[in-house]
Parts: sequence; C-alpha cells; structure tokens
Amino acid sequence: MDRSSSSLEISERICAVFIPLIGIIQAVVLSFTACFDHHLPPKKLQYTIDDLLTVNEVEALLELFKKLSNSIIDDGLIHKDDLKLALLKTPASDNLILDRLFALFDEKKNGAIEFEEFARALSVFHPRAPMEAKIDFAFRLYDLRQTGFIEREEVRQMLNAILLESGLQISEESLEVIIDNTFADADADKDGKINKVEWKAFATQHPNLLKNMTLPYLRDITTMFPSFIFKTEVED
Repeated sequence: MDRSSSSLEISERICAVFIPLIGIIQAVVLSFTACFDHHLPPKKLQYTIDDLLTVNEVEALLELFKKLSNSIIDDGLIHKDDLKLALLKTPASDNLILDRLFALFDEKKNGAIEFEEFARALSVFHPRAPMEAKIDFAFRLYDLRQTGFIEREEVRQMLNAILLESGLQISEESLEVIIDNTFADADADKDGKINKVEWKAFATQHPNLLKNMTLPYLRDITTMFPSFIFKTEVED
C-alpha cells in the first residue's frame, strides 16, 4: 500500500481534525445545562446576529454566558481561565485548541470575551449561518500567526494538539503524509502555504470538511434553557 492510499481520505482527514475541536464548542454550550431547574466594530461578513438568532436564542446564550463568566471572577466577562476551569477542570492547563478559540472569540483582543463577542462567535456554528462565515472561521483558526496564510508548521501544531486532546497516536510519517496530501490538494499555486482563496475553493470542493462547523444544539438552545423563554412570551 502506498503512502497516499494509507492515509485517510481528504474529507475524513480534515473532519477528523475538527471533531475534537467542535467537541470543545459543544462543551461550551452543554457544560452548564444540567444546572438549570458594549458594541463591536462592523464585520466584513454580511450577516448579523439578528439574522441568525431569535430573541429567545440570544437570551438563552446570555444565561449560558453568565454561568461561564462568573466561574472565577464575577465581572460580566469570560476570561481564558474561566473557559479552562469550565472545560478542562483547571485554570492552569495549557491547550492550544482552547487558546485559538479564545483568541477568535476575543475580537477586541483585550483578554476577555464580552457577551456580544460570545454570541457573534457562536453564531458561526448556528445551522442558519452562511457557509462563508464557517469557512472564514476555520481559516482563521488554523492561521496561528495571523499572516493571512495557513502554513505547514501551523497545520502540524494544530494536528499535534488535536491528537493530544483526543488521546490518539500516529507516527511522524503518517502525520507528514496527512500534511503532504492536504497541501497537495489545497495549495493550488504550490507556494507552500494556503491562502484564503485556496482555502475557500478547498472547502467548497470538500463540503464534508465543514460539516462539524454546524451545531444543531444552537438551534435547540432555548429548550436547554427554558427558564429564560418567559421573558419574550406574552403572558395570559
């Protein structure tokens, strides 16, 4: 069996990368459900939270946000240690995936996540979010150095972090095969890095790549936080 055929198929390879990552997003949404009996600059993507989320969904996200934001310091903001404590059970753990997610949620880059940032970032994973938004988020996730390109070393770092997170072990040779095949498919101009246009074409050609960028939980979040629904319903 040759090196190429011994690796996962392209969509399986990339989806396998995203499964543990999206598990962390799901954990953010679901971690507190069992317990329940400020303006941002304009974005380039032409959609808003109001286009995707109902009032009830926003209120449910606000309830989740409040639970996350007071886990260590009750200041109405989510700090990185709050997420680490909620998801990793300790604020001292290092986790590249969580660090990247926090960096993308923290649009103002002030070391804390405000509610609008939280809702805007999670809205990308809503079933009604446009595919362009999902493609852009995934690109920025892998662009560790924020250069506007995805480079081999960045993919290697993310793959190693995800393998560590999921408890999987593969040989260095197998890891290189995955990276080689990914760049062979995605790096159209063969300059050793993947730009945004190449990434969009790659994701469009392989729609399964982003299938885990949609969380059905967000569409059903009001059923997980029923105590908040009464605020927007007309009383008898």
